[in-house]
Amino acid sequence: MWAENQHLSNYLKNTIPARIHLRIVILVTVYLIMRKYLLFLCLILCAFVSKGQQTILFIGSYNLDKTLPGIYVYSFDTTTGKLSKITDYSGVLNPSFLTLSNDGKYLYACTDSRAGEKGSVSSFKFDRQLTPISQQPTGAANPVYVALDKTERWLLSGSYTGGGTAAFPIRNGEIDKPAQIFLFQDSSVKPQQKSAHIHSVNFSPNGQMVYLPDLGADKIRDFHFDGSKKMPLSQESFTRTAPGSGPRHMTFHPRGKFAYCLSELSGAVTVYSIKNGRLDSIQEIGLHSKLHQFYSSADIHLSPDGLFLYASNRGEENNIAIFRVNDKSGKLTPVGYQPTAGDHPRNFVIDPSGKFLLVANEYSGNINVFRRDTRTGLLTKTANEILIKGPSCLIMKSYY
Repeated sequence: MWAENQHLSNYLKNTIPARIHLRIVILVTVYLIMRKYLLFLCLILCAFVSKGQQTILFIGSYNLDKTLPGIYVYSFDTTTGKLSKITDYSGVLNPSFLTLSNDGKYLYACTDSRAGEKGSVSSFKFDRQLTPISQQPTGAANPVYVALDKTERWLLSGSYTGGGTAAFPIRNGEIDKPAQIFLFQDSSVKPQQKSAHIHSVNFSPNGQMVYLPDLGADKIRDFHFDGSKKMPLSQESFTRTAPGSGPRHMTFHPRGKFAYCLSELSGAVTVYSIKNGRLDSIQEIGLHSKLHQFYSSADIHLSPDGLFLYASNRGEENNIAIFRVNDKSGKLTPVGYQPTAGDHPRNFVIDPSGKFLLVANEYSGNINVFRRDTRTGLLTKTANEILIKGPSCLIMKSYY
């Protein structure tokens, strides 16, 4: 850079007045210095910004004994996919499903799952550690799902064995007694469908409806939701699914026009258009690479950009099915399958950046990290893996 300045200086001395020459030399020198160190300054800025962000993974599990850890907390490196343990929490039995407040300060869990006639929901404050706040009975056995409304004034639970849902008022992370409890009595055609089994609770994108896939009754039950009322759920109705399908989990397209419901017993996903809260089936497509006598599909999620849909298959295949989503029609096109490198992938999560997908293999007790190609949707297994007994739920949040 000194040679460049010297050459320029000699040229300018012979062509322009000294005062103007000096100003030009100074400006050019400043420009060259800035050009040389601009990249360095950008790298420092990026490092500073990333240092202020931390992505956290929360893991719920079937611990089978409340003296053992049931909830685990790990930090997640969004560059390498590495997981580092922060803390764990014991004192609750089988925290099978988790959800977080929008600010990440409060964690809510299904507790006393698979505990006979029991069932409860619990809340915790999170600040590098988990501190218990409250616990309430669900009024139905074996809760397997919890969800918050947009205003975070209500927590809803879904109970599998008891076949019910409950609405709990909440305030500053504290769960009050349920304002409403609904118990359902229906059944359907397969041995697993002798009674109602609510397997998930799903708020519509506009927050005005609640959809409850009932695996035991082959129905997606729905309620109108108004969080300003003391009893927020009203006008029960349902959408019937194919006999023996066993609807389980749902997800919604980012534009709010389409819903996707995974059916556990038929191993398929149904695409619905949404209009005025009503679900209209527009496609049904299988989740498996080949035919089986029995199916056990489990979890379903869309990529953050809504371009790809992923679903987990337990049983003989133990894989993640991958589909491309048509942005206009909402319909699915198969892309491929990714083995989960474990047994019984009950639950999985896509990290907030969309670059990774993490799978909880319940029976083999391992959580594997896969890198996600955002262009093709395909997954590649990384070397990152942690061992957790009976992992059943994964949720992630980036903290700033």
